[in-house]
Amino acid sequence: MFFSLICLMEFLDLKTQQKRIRKPLEKRINKILDHGAYIMGPEVFELEEKLADYCGVKHAISCSSGTDALLIPLMAWGIGPGDAVFTTPFTYVATAEVISILGATPIFVDVYESTYNIDCDKLEVEIRKVVKEGKLKPKAIIPVDLFGLPARYRLIDKIAKKYNLKVIEDAAQSFGGSIRDKKVGVFGDVAATSFYPAKPLGCYGDGGAIFTNDDDLAEECKAIRIHGTKKDKYNSEMIGLNGRLDSIQAAVLLEKLSIFDDELELRNEINSHYRKYLNNAQHHPEGYQSAHALFSVVLGSNNKRDNLIDRLSQKKIPSVIYYKFPIHLMEAFQYLGYLKGSLPISENLSHSIVSLPMHPYLTEANIDFIVNTIQTK
Repeated sequence: MFFSLICLMEFLDLKTQQKRIRKPLEKRINKILDHGAYIMGPEVFELEEKLADYCGVKHAISCSSGTDALLIPLMAWGIGPGDAVFTTPFTYVATAEVISILGATPIFVDVYESTYNIDCDKLEVEIRKVVKEGKLKPKAIIPVDLFGLPARYRLIDKIAKKYNLKVIEDAAQSFGGSIRDKKVGVFGDVAATSFYPAKPLGCYGDGGAIFTNDDDLAEECKAIRIHGTKKDKYNSEMIGLNGRLDSIQAAVLLEKLSIFDDELELRNEINSHYRKYLNNAQHHPEGYQSAHALFSVVLGSNNKRDNLIDRLSQKKIPSVIYYKFPIHLMEAFQYLGYLKGSLPISENLSHSIVSLPMHPYLTEANIDFIVNTIQTK
């Protein structure tokens, strides 16, 4: 029994998932091979319609990655040099990277110790500081729904309105999550998600989507993803990029979307089973439903984490550190001048957090084996 658990343990099990959808997926892919529309084919538009319907928004605009899903709205708003965009340092680098690519300045805001999402009180403090200094113009906030848990959008939207800021929901990990039955994708001015294979809804390559109820913004985003073209594909009306989703990835997502709610329920059950034994995980406030992209636990120190990773490894249990380096201390962002200790909660989390296997096809026996390994010292 334990031998089979050790041999088959996966951090992310895409093989079992693929067995569920293999035949209908092959049928969809064969259809693409027959019609030959590999870029922006009918599958892409079918996917966009179904994604918009799923989230309850007017527009879902597919694109080539979660990074482009963040970048394109910023481009549409004309954000660039001299502008400040507020975000968290405890996330994947892409969130801050898109700000810097455009020449704007990322302003990092520390996170709540309990949810790991952006701290709204500290957010307003940082906005006031930038306004008072007068060197940069506050333009936007990019909250991150870390590990699948939506950020506190009611408070964030209130702050954004007070200071006339745009809000991009970074829902790269949270597609399928909700706040009081409102699906992720409807919060802020626009939402961005990723379909990277490891995400709750992932394709077999790179992909992403932008969600908004703003008709004008939707049209701008659609143009930017195709080199800034609107009426004539050989006449760019604005600076854009190559941000299209291909038809095969759309086909993969369409089939995965058909089993997505079932997989979310399985993820929820696995999360609940973990929490019967482990109480040092992310706090989920009442009314907030996570997509459970990851299940992470916080240890007291770097040494305790390393010790746990070693014990898990000895039992062939995979684990990953998300995130080993807070963005403000990465080499690429040293030009901003942040020092160690400037964002202590994010830094402490980076030294003590570790993610355990989380996917819809974990069994209770798998989880019991993982928990037993953690609790046996």
